Amino acid sequence: MSTLPHGLPASTTLASSGLTAELERDRFTRSGVVLRVDGIAQSQVNPDDPTDLQFEYIRRIGNVIDLFRPEGKPITAVHLGAGALTLPRYVSHTRPGSRSQVIEWEQDLVDFVRGVIPWDPSWSIRVRYGDARDVVAKLPAGLHSSVDLVVVDLFAGNHTPGHLTTKEFYGLIAPLLSANGLVVINMVDGRPQAFTRSQIATLREVFGFVGLMGESGVVRGRRFGNMIVVATPGNAEPEWWGSLQRLGPHPTSMLTGASLDRFAHTAPVQVDAQKIESPRLGQGFFGADG
Repeated sequence: MSTLPHGLPASTTLASSGLTAELERDRFTRSGVVLRVDGIAQSQVNPDDPTDLQFEYIRRIGNVIDLFRPEGKPITAVHLGAGALTLPRYVSHTRPGSRSQVIEWEQDLVDFVRGVIPWDPSWSIRVRYGDARDVVAKLPAGLHSSVDLVVVDLFAGNHTPGHLTTKEFYGLIAPLLSANGLVVINMVDGRPQAFTRSQIATLREVFGFVGLMGESGVVRGRRFGNMIVVATPGNAEPEWWGSLQRLGPHPTSMLTGASLDRFAHTAPVQVDAQKIESPRLGQGFFGADG
């Protein structure tokens, strides 16, 4: 029986940004909810079934979470950007005993989501508030070298702020990772993909292995949409990387090694003193709805 509240759609004005956050019923699933901020779909969650990941880019991240550790093994995760807490819910449900730290700038966004679609209080999900870069820099020393997964999905309304895309920013994340931990980053781009190419060059300055995946047309620059980047401290390609192609969603293109060299060729490394702004999404964009 559905646990969805009867008060949907619901909305609130976020104090920090002045943007409007809305929760509405997902038209594709019986008990799903979609979070929109400034009219742009940012998260989808099914409170009846946290494994029901409808957004294409979220399904890709879910596949990484499924593969990178043995099935059901608890992990320690840090999520930069809360949204509707889709992935913290997924981690807690599929890997019982996991611990998630969620970092979100808009406290009233989390309060709004929690009030309408609360999560299981037995799950170990802690929310910290503030600018992601500032909060990451102040995380407890006990988290250093002990985090299995960092998910970076940072949007202020319709774009990712430049200070959250630089070598210095990623340099704050790297010390959190365990020896075989990983970072998963959601980015949105389109032709000529200058932002994504520069992000790849930047991540390669900080991490060992870097891989890119997404819907084939998006990766090839034929259309605007989401791409997922995976980065690890070690140089070797993770043994599970190839399995992501099979899991989809399809069609999928994946770039590593020489193919990624060609993709990022001549792209500048982003540093605090010189940043490339991420593309700004219009309300007509529904690559995230994919």
